[in-house]
Amino acid sequence: MAFKLVISEGEKSHQVEVESAESKKLIGLIIGEEFDASLVGLAGYKLKITGGSDKNGFPMKKDVDGQRRIKSLLAGGIGFNPKRDGQRRRKTVRGNTVSNDIVQINTIVTQKGEKDISAILESEE
Repeated sequence: MAFKLVISEGEKSHQVEVESAESKKLIGLIIGEEFDASLVGLAGYKLKITGGSDKNGFPMKKDVDGQRRIKSLLAGGIGFNPKRDGQRRRKTVRGNTVSNDIVQINTIVTQKGEKDISAILESEE
């Protein structure tokens, strides 16, 4: 199973394909946890998981524990943007734990390395 890892760094964002060998190290991590980005080729960087989506496009939600998928009554936030005041809707969301069903993982940079991310990614291609 391979992940698409979206790395946000201020105004810029980068997308990296994570191979199946490295993706096993990400399984079990929870939204809000930090991990060493050297497993995706970014030496010296630390990334924090902020969310993601599964194979069917359902978003991960921080307050849903585990790897499960549930239908939750939402009044706003992740998974539902209300068009008027007081609007609520029952929507399907994914739990906060990275599993094999997750396709995309969104991250932010919490610790920078010596080289710029753009330079590292261009040298790998």
